[in-house]
Amino acid sequence: MAIFYSQGYRIDIDSKRITQTGGLFLKVIPKQAEIYLNEKLTKKTDFFFGSALIENLLPRKYKIEIKKEGYHPWEKNLEIKEKEVVETKNIVLFSENINFEILSKNIENLWFSPDEKKMILKETENGNWVLKLYDLERNIKSRLIGEEDIYTNYIPPLHPPALAGPSGADLTGLEFSEDSKEIYLDIGMEEQEKKFSLKLDKVPPVLTEREMVITTENIITSQAFNGGLYYLDNFGNFFNDEEKLSEKPFPVKTETEYRLSVFPEKVFLREGKTLYLFNPDSKIFEKFFEGINDLKISPDLKKLVYFSDSEIWIFFVKEIANQPKRKAGEQLFLIRLSEKIGNCLWVNSDYLIFNAGNKIKIVEIDDRDRINIVDIAKHEGPEIFFSQNSKKIYILSNGNLYASEALF
Repeated sequence: MAIFYSQGYRIDIDSKRITQTGGLFLKVIPKQAEIYLNEKLTKKTDFFFGSALIENLLPRKYKIEIKKEGYHPWEKNLEIKEKEVVETKNIVLFSENINFEILSKNIENLWFSPDEKKMILKETENGNWVLKLYDLERNIKSRLIGEEDIYTNYIPPLHPPALAGPSGADLTGLEFSEDSKEIYLDIGMEEQEKKFSLKLDKVPPVLTEREMVITTENIITSQAFNGGLYYLDNFGNFFNDEEKLSEKPFPVKTETEYRLSVFPEKVFLREGKTLYLFNPDSKIFEKFFEGINDLKISPDLKKLVYFSDSEIWIFFVKEIANQPKRKAGEQLFLIRLSEKIGNCLWVNSDYLIFNAGNKIKIVEIDDRDRINIVDIAKHEGPEIFFSQNSKKIYILSNGNLYASEALF
């Protein structure tokens, strides 16, 4: 009996048979969380790693609850099998009362830098727009350049001064450089479009006019990736630099917006709200999803989230070896909502943040049993952003820019 017990054999009274036990391994943020099995406090996660191993569990379904005071609980029903350990390594409990502070007011728009260390804010002063740099690491806001600065120094030579029309410079586009040290501005002035670059690593920032880059007339959409240029021409041919990748032309439609999204091992093409995936075997774009709003890759580069006005889906780019295991190419329908989804972003590689109407929610992607989803804030018409560096949520609502405390 002692030998059988040491090898994990137990008598299951319910089934009236001898069976081998299984186990449950959990890893939770924050640490020292309470674990309940079938509503009984069983263990706490440890202080150092936030993990816990519960052994000698009879094979059956267990109601598992993770609780910590001041945090939303996590709950699932998981089946323990003989001689197996069920793992849930990526549990995050989110605070029930996440604090937000107002960083700035009278904001029209904002742009995050690729390194997530700074933001460009577009504000209005005296009826004119002005760009300001917000240093997220030092929590300092400084003025960069305004509408009057550009118009005063770069007046288009269309008319003599006496005949010139009303002053004004419209900001029609803003983009960061890949190294986050420079921004590129598209400015419309008196029926002319000019392009400028503003170096952020200079004191004061240096504004220079850029030459208009004229791309070939045949390219309708392109994206640079890993040193190469992927593009689709107006004949429907798909290229990487000079190498033709497509076997037969994609049927391009006139007056339709196209956009390439290139990721490691996967290339997507958006035709309006229809999403296509390039098949490297057949060498054609195949229809993938209808009603697409956007798609974004996870921090671990193994998953893509794509969403419509009402649905959120996950596409597994690579095989996932940890539980729950996934095959490369697998698709997961995550959630459907009655309220319109505005934006959806990765919090980490296992959780998403999105806004449905005025509510801001966080949802896990582990679909074993119920999917845990929590409401964390409510703002009118929010635009949401998330920083992987600071783990903070940034919300633009009614001209106010809010920042949360770190989520974990």
